[in-house]
Formats: sequence, C-alpha cells, structure tokens
Amino acid sequence: MRTNQHEAVGLRMLWGGFWSSRIIISANNLGVFDQLTEPRDAHAVAQAITADPRATEVLLDALTALGLVKKQNGRYSNSPLSAKFLVSGTPHYQGDILRHADNLWQSWSQLDSVVKTGRPAGKVPFDHHAFIMGMHNIAGLIAPSVVKAINVQGVEKALDLGGGPGTYTMEMRRQGAAQVTHFDLPDTTTIAKKMVKQAGLDGIAFRSGDILRDQLGAGYDLVLLSQLIHAFSAEQTLAVFQKVCSAVEPGGRIVVQEFPLSPSRTSPTQGALFSVNMLVNTPGGRCYAPQEIRSLLRQAGFVRATSSMVAGNSLTIAHRPRRRR
Repeated sequence: MRTNQHEAVGLRMLWGGFWSSRIIISANNLGVFDQLTEPRDAHAVAQAITADPRATEVLLDALTALGLVKKQNGRYSNSPLSAKFLVSGTPHYQGDILRHADNLWQSWSQLDSVVKTGRPAGKVPFDHHAFIMGMHNIAGLIAPSVVKAINVQGVEKALDLGGGPGTYTMEMRRQGAAQVTHFDLPDTTTIAKKMVKQAGLDGIAFRSGDILRDQLGAGYDLVLLSQLIHAFSAEQTLAVFQKVCSAVEPGGRIVVQEFPLSPSRTSPTQGALFSVNMLVNTPGGRCYAPQEIRSLLRQAGFVRATSSMVAGNSLTIAHRPRRRR
C-alpha cells in the first residue's frame, strides 16, 4: 500500500507541475518580485501591483512555499534566487523568458489537437520582444563560456546566423573576432541593434532576411548557429547547412549549439520536452542528437565534425574542406 501511495505522489508531482509554473509566471507578470526588494506585507504589495489583498497574500504564501519568497513576521521579501534572477534590471534577469513562457502556455494548451493533427497550435497572442529578450536572458548566462570554447582569436569575419538579441554577436566581438555580422529577421534585427548600441561595441554589422530564402553573404571564417536548427525540419536544416557551406571560406568552421539529446531522443528530459515545444510551435521543428547534426553536416559538405558538451549544451563543430592545390 505504501509503495502505491509513493508512486501516486510521484505521478501527482508530474501532472501538477503546472501549478508551480503558473504561480511563478503570474507573479512575474504582476511585477511581484520588483516589489519585494525590501520586506513588505501583503496589503502593501497588493496596493503596489493593483491587486486584491487576500489573493495577493495567498500568492505570496505559495511563492514562499516554492522557495522564491521569504516570510517573516507577516512581511515578505525575495529569496536570494529571486533577488538574483527575477528583479528587473539585475545583471542576470530572467523575467523576459518567463513572459515568453506565458506565450507558450497558450500554445501548449492546444497540445491535444497538435498531436491529433500533426499541425502546430493555432494563432495565439505572441510577445516578440519578450521572446527575443528571453533568449538574451538565457544566452547571457553561458555565452562567455561557449565563445571561449569556440575560440574566436584570429577570426577575421564571423556570422551569427539567427542571432536573435545579438548576445553571441557581441560576445564574439568582445573575445577577439575582428568583424561579426548579425543575421536575423528585420524585427529581431531592430532589437539587436539597440542591444549593440547600448553595449557600445564597434565591428558589428547587420544583415536582415529569412534564413531559408535569402542569401547569407560570403567570406566568413566562422558561422555560429546557436539554438536555431530545432526550429527546422531535417530537410530544412540540411538546406541551411548547405547555404552555410557556400558562405564559409575553405577551411572555415560552422558551429552548431543545441540542447543535448541522446540518439534515442528520450533523454535528457529537457531535450525531449523541448521537442514537444517545437511540435506545438513549428511545422517541422524538433531537437536533434549530436549524431544527427554531424550526419547532416557531412551531407552538406563539411568534414571533421566533432561534438562536445559546453555549458550544458551540445556544441558541434565542423569544417569546410580546404581547396586542393
């Protein structure tokens, strides 16, 4: 009987995971963590966020139970984790990606239909700025380690393909790449330009377009695709790799960063779950195991493909063959 109870509790933790998610997302949406940099009672927080006092107190107690808030003598304040990651303007802020998670909540709620039809979720409200800045929240934590592992010393011309907010664009420039070109859709490029301007960096160029349809430019020593190909089908990914092979100089490198995934595609859990995220949100995207990425790179004309783990992600590097003399 005790074994059954233990197993049932484990199952309940799985299906009830959305309770914690919704509490954190809503608290972030309401700006709760910004109000808790100093201890405050529930009534004061409710007044600051224009909310119901009783409901705010229940929410704050739940956040305390989750370890995101501390409660002492009826007053609430941020835990060290929330103070570091969930207060606006802090160096490691993660609130934008939480706002994007709220967008994903809407599309994931259509998973039943997606599995039945094989088509992505129907149109839902989408905050593009939160999505792009959410990518910066995540990338900002690991970009220095990833770029260090790539080693851009001596790189004259690099391309950050699907560069999003420009986090890796800027980091490659900081670590020694002479010139870095950022490539993404026009709306995203606008955001990246603001980020680069705020950083005060030179040596960065911008090229707007559709990766699948438009030219990428040429003469690159290094092309980085960070967390990009999971948005594409295998056929689309091969086509992108072929375009990159034409754009990179002989002897130059392509670097593909993705979530880690086993050959069976069933572990780690995050990679398998992220494939569902791409099922819900794209017509053909999913996560790829490093073995699959290396195979597609070879089909596209690259050689000497190797994979390693860096900062918790899979990093695959391959080379365009040098010209024979």
